Amino acid sequence: MLSKPLAELLRPQSLKNFIGQDHIAGKDGPISKSINNKNIFSMIFWGPPGSGKTTLARIIAKDINAQFIEISPTTSGVKDIKLAVEKARSEFFGQKKKTILFVDEIHRFNKAQQDYLLPHVENGTITLIGATTENPSFEVISPLLSRTRVYVLQPISVKDMHKIVKNGIKFLKDQNIPLNLTNDAKEFLVQISNGDARIVLNALDALAISGMQKARLKDIQRILQENPNRYDKKGDEHYNTISAYIKSMRAGKISAALYYLARMVNAGEDPLFIARRMVIFASEDIGIANTSAIIVANEVFKACETIGYPECQINLAHGTTFLSLSKKSRKSCDAYFKALDDVKKYGNLEIPLQIRNAPTKLMKNLGYGKNYGMYPSKEISYLPKDLAESNYY
Repeated sequence: MLSKPLAELLRPQSLKNFIGQDHIAGKDGPISKSINNKNIFSMIFWGPPGSGKTTLARIIAKDINAQFIEISPTTSGVKDIKLAVEKARSEFFGQKKKTILFVDEIHRFNKAQQDYLLPHVENGTITLIGATTENPSFEVISPLLSRTRVYVLQPISVKDMHKIVKNGIKFLKDQNIPLNLTNDAKEFLVQISNGDARIVLNALDALAISGMQKARLKDIQRILQENPNRYDKKGDEHYNTISAYIKSMRAGKISAALYYLARMVNAGEDPLFIARRMVIFASEDIGIANTSAIIVANEVFKACETIGYPECQINLAHGTTFLSLSKKSRKSCDAYFKALDDVKKYGNLEIPLQIRNAPTKLMKNLGYGKNYGMYPSKEISYLPKDLAESNYY
C-alpha cells in the first residue's frame, strides 16, 4: 500500500511538473520569471481548493533555496508568528537565506494577527505567501494587501484534470497497484471534481485501497457517494451564485436562473435567503411592469417558511420562472433613489403649507392645509419650494 496519501505523493516538486495555472506558473508567467530571476516578493494566492496554492508556495521556496515555514490560523497564533520571525532573522544573519512564511487560509487571521505580520513583511525579514479561498479585498487588511501581489488561481481545467488522472494511474502502476478506469468513469471523475485536483487523487487513492483493478462508472459513484458541490454559504461562491441567479432573472434567461437556483438548493442554501432575494427582485426589477410579481414572490416566501425543504424547491422554481418571464421596470426603484439623493443633499426642506396636517385651529390660522380641498390640487407641486421643478419618475 502507499506510504502517504496519493495527493501528497504526487505533489509536484518543480514548475516543470506543475499542472495548470499557466497564466502565472507557465513559461512566461510572473512566478516563473521571479524564480528565474531569484527575485521573490510577498504574494497572496487566491483560488478554490485543490488549485495548487500550497504546492506553488513550496516550489518557490525550493527553487530559490529559501527556508520554508508553514503556519495555519486554525492551529497558530501571534506566538507562532513571533517564532517564525525569529527563525527567519537567525537564518538570514547566519546563512543569508530568505525565509518564506506560508500562511494557509490567511483570511482566518484576525486584524491583530495580520497587523503583526506587517512590519516584518515591509522590512523583508520574511517573504509572505498567503493562500486563501476568500476574496482578499475583504479578508486581508489594506496595509498588508498593498505590500503583496495578489494572484488569482483558477479551478483546474478539464484538460489538465485528465492529465492528473493519467499521472495518478501511472504512479499507482509504478507502485505495482494496477488500476484501470473506463472512459466514462474517468469523465465522471473529472466532471465532479469541480476543478479540485485533491478530489480526483483522493478518489483514485480510495479505489487503490479497495483493491479494485478495473473501476467502472458505478464504482466511482459508490465511492464518492455524491457529487461534491463546492459552495460556502458565507463565501464568494455564495455571493457569486446568487448574483448570477439575479442577473439571469433580470435578463429573462429562465434556464440559467433555474440552473443557479438548482446549484444553491443542491448545496443546502437557506430557502428563505433565496426567497427574500425574490421579494426584493419583484419590486426592484419588475415593479409596476407586473404588480402581481410582489404577490407571487411573497407567497413563495411564505411557502418556503411553511413547507421547507425538499418540497419548497418546487415553489422556488415556480417563483423563479414567473419572475424571469415578467416584464421588467426599474422606474419606481430608480425614482425613489433619485429622491433619496435630494434628501441627503438638501436635508429636511420646508413642506408646502397647503399639504401640511392641520389638526388645530392655530395651525389652520397659520396657513396649514390652506386651499387644500377634498380633491387634490393640480396647481401646486407638492414638493418643497427648492425642488418644485424636480421630476424623479
